[in-house]
Amino acid sequence: MFESTITTPLHEQRPASTATGYRECGRSTVTPAAPWQVGVEELTDAERARVLPAVRRLRWTERVPLLYPLAVRYHRGVKRLEWMCTSNEFAQDKQYGDLPVRVKRHKSLLLRQLGETEMWMQHNKVTNLKLACAQVDGVIIRPGQTFSFNKLVGNATRRKGYTKGMRLSNGQAKPGIGGGICQLANLLHWMVLHSPMTVTQRSTHSFDPFPDNGRVLPWGVGCSIVYNYVDLQFRNDTEQTFQLRLSVGDRYLEGEILADVPAESSYRVFAKGERFLRVGADYFRRNEIWRTIIDRRIGTPVRDELIRENVALVKYVPNDVPVVDVVLPEQYPPRH
Repeated sequence: MFESTITTPLHEQRPASTATGYRECGRSTVTPAAPWQVGVEELTDAERARVLPAVRRLRWTERVPLLYPLAVRYHRGVKRLEWMCTSNEFAQDKQYGDLPVRVKRHKSLLLRQLGETEMWMQHNKVTNLKLACAQVDGVIIRPGQTFSFNKLVGNATRRKGYTKGMRLSNGQAKPGIGGGICQLANLLHWMVLHSPMTVTQRSTHSFDPFPDNGRVLPWGVGCSIVYNYVDLQFRNDTEQTFQLRLSVGDRYLEGEILADVPAESSYRVFAKGERFLRVGADYFRRNEIWRTIIDRRIGTPVRDELIRENVALVKYVPNDVPVVDVVLPEQYPPRH
C-alpha cells in the first residue's frame, strides 16, 4: 500500500512506449511476430503478475463469500492495533482562517454518467461528500505530522447521516452506505502529488470499471477507501505547515492545499506508457504515473519521478483504442 518512486534525471530518460504499444523495460526489445502482439517476456513485472491466469488466483473471501465479514473484522482489528502502537503524529487540529500561500487548487464534477450506473447513487454521493468534507476541511498538517483519511473521516455509517451511494465491489457499481467518498480521497491525492508532502499509504482499485467519459485526471491516480484498513495517508516531511480547504458546491467538489510560506518547487503530474492488453476474453489496462519536479525560482525541470505503474482488469470492452494481444505460452491457457 506504500507509494514508491523512482527518480530519473531528465537527461537519462527514455521513451515509455513506441508506436506499436511496447515499452522499454531495461532489457533488449524483442520484435513481435505481429504488429499488435506481445509475448509474456515483453510484459513488465506488474503486467505479468496481473494478467497471467496462473497468478490471478481467487482470494479465500472470493471462493467462500461467508468469510468476507470475518476478514473485514480481522483487518480492522489489525489497523486499530497499528494506530495504538504507531509513533506517527496524526493531523487533527483545524484552522478556518486560510493560510496565505496557495499550493494547489482543484475541483471535480459531482454528477457524471458512469457507464450504466443509476444517477440516484450519484445524487446520494453528494450528501456523503458533504459529510466527509466537514470532517477534513480546515485541517492543519504541521511538520512531521501524517494525514489519515480514515482517522479524520471515520466510519461512514447510516447513524452519522450517510446514505447509499455508489461503491465499487469487484469492479461492479453497487449501492452502499457512504458510497462515493472515494471522490474526496481522489481529489486529495491529486493535490498532494502537486505538493512536497509524501504519500505513505494509498491503494488503487484493481478494476477499471468505466470507459473514459469526460475524464479530466489521468487514469490511475484515484484511491480506494475502506474503513479503516484501506487508507490514504500522506506525511509532511518539510518545514512548512499545510492546510486543507474543501467544499461541495452546486456542480463541483472543490479543494485547496494552502501553506504558510511559498514552496521551492512546483510539480507536473502526467501519465505515459498507456496501453490495453487482451488475454483471451479478458482486457487489462496499464500506464505509468510520473511527476516532474520544477525549480520555481528559474522555472526549470529538475527531475522526473515514477510514482506508480498501474495494471487493472477492465470491466468493459475498450472501443476506439489500440488493443495489444498477449501471446501466452502453453502452460498459461487463456480463459474464454
